Amino acid sequence: MGKKQHQKDKLYLTTTEWKELGGKKYVPPGTDAAGFKRLPFDYCALSLQPFENPVCDQEGNIFEIMEIVPFLKKFRVNPVTGQPLDGKSLIKLNFSKTKSGEYQCPVMIKNFTQNSHIVAIKTTGNVFSYEAVEELNIKSRNWKDLLTDDSFVRSDIITLQDPHNLGKFNISNFHHMRKNLNHENEELKKAEYDPAARIKMISDEARDTLEELNREYKAPEKIVEEKKLLDKFNAAHYSTGRVAAGFTSTAMEPETVHIAERIEDDLVRYSYVKKKAYLRLLTNLGPLNLELHSDLVPKTCENFLKLCEKGYYTGTKFHRSIKHFMIQGGDPTGTGEGGESLWNKPFNDEFKPNLSHSGRGVLSMANSGPNTNKSQFFITFRSCKHLDGKHTVFGRVVGGLETLSAIERIETDNKDRPIEDIVIEGAQTFVDPYAEADEEVAKLRAEELAKEELEQQAKLAGRPKTEPGVYRLYKESGVGKYLNPEFSNYKRPLETPEAELGVSKKKKEVRSNFDFSNW
Repeated sequence: MGKKQHQKDKLYLTTTEWKELGGKKYVPPGTDAAGFKRLPFDYCALSLQPFENPVCDQEGNIFEIMEIVPFLKKFRVNPVTGQPLDGKSLIKLNFSKTKSGEYQCPVMIKNFTQNSHIVAIKTTGNVFSYEAVEELNIKSRNWKDLLTDDSFVRSDIITLQDPHNLGKFNISNFHHMRKNLNHENEELKKAEYDPAARIKMISDEARDTLEELNREYKAPEKIVEEKKLLDKFNAAHYSTGRVAAGFTSTAMEPETVHIAERIEDDLVRYSYVKKKAYLRLLTNLGPLNLELHSDLVPKTCENFLKLCEKGYYTGTKFHRSIKHFMIQGGDPTGTGEGGESLWNKPFNDEFKPNLSHSGRGVLSMANSGPNTNKSQFFITFRSCKHLDGKHTVFGRVVGGLETLSAIERIETDNKDRPIEDIVIEGAQTFVDPYAEADEEVAKLRAEELAKEELEQQAKLAGRPKTEPGVYRLYKESGVGKYLNPEFSNYKRPLETPEAELGVSKKKKEVRSNFDFSNW
């Protein structure tokens, strides 16, 4: 004993401990504590998952019966120790559970934990706490099961978990982990492609239904989307959103690369339409010269212009005429219920605040509700501002107002149908800005493609022609054998003196205003 007996018991880490031991307790690499991965007591030692129907061997290793049986049929060895094992020697365990599903000792009514000493009786398979068996069986020499009163001997006590000896729970020492012994359950493997593989009993009606389903069912065809090429003209500044959707949705395939959204070709074309379109409608009462606002409502104007060019309106009649209001046409059936758009489906409205049903001769789209534009149109005889926001204005009459007046003078019946036929005989296109826009986009894309090819050729020209992963040698050996000698004579230009450039250095002014005459 001495006054320095506790000198090394310090409450802090010394400099030597930080340097040599890294600030933690030293563990020799060959001991069991190094790399110890513990298996919980309520887990199967083979599947490493919680068990439902547990069995154990003579050493107290617990397995799930649905996992150990196919493993023994294939390998015939103990998955933990590697020793030969027969399925008949396995012992079925009877765990007692609480209302919440936790395992407990049925005698002491005490929940099992990772630090509990747990034993099982070989003859009955009942699981108890070691404290209960020690007090009620071993010390009192009462060799009868505490639940069933069946006789047993001391060698029938199997230790399932000993908190002072956890070596058998080290997963890294398991035989099937070290040897990488994998087994596949035949029923589970068959159930992967046969949904009815695990059905034990089935009614006649259900069997007939399944047979009919197997005969007539056809798997849905997978639609493979073609990835269209993107360029600077049709690539949006935002992505498709498939990465986020694949990350949060189980119904979509995962994506790991952000791809820019593709802008529709029509929208790309419309951005280059900068002027108005002009055409003439020829009727049996005279011509109507029309100006289309293709720079403001490009989709609606393209629909009307292309239908005129393909002769869709040729031979159609104006089926509705209301004096001091408007005249409507564009329906090949002449009933007011037909007509199709250029794309064979209705398209959306295009409302602009500076386009209004103001004045005579306004050209607008007829519809049956919001976003239901097809081929029918109407021309106003007077201002109709109550139609703003309901019908798309896309043009006006700039010539042939006398023809429009002649059309208005024709009498109608009680259903607003003209008594005399007013027929569109044809159309003449004077200015088509869409053809010009297509030519401009094609020209810009060709220029961009040629520019990319020149840049690629320039990169290839400046790159040494070697195989991938092989560097070009400029010397046989020595330092700098991979350096290009063309750059060895490069000299950095010397800095030009400031005197030669005509720049004078500023002299530091020395201030000496102190008067020493009074000293």
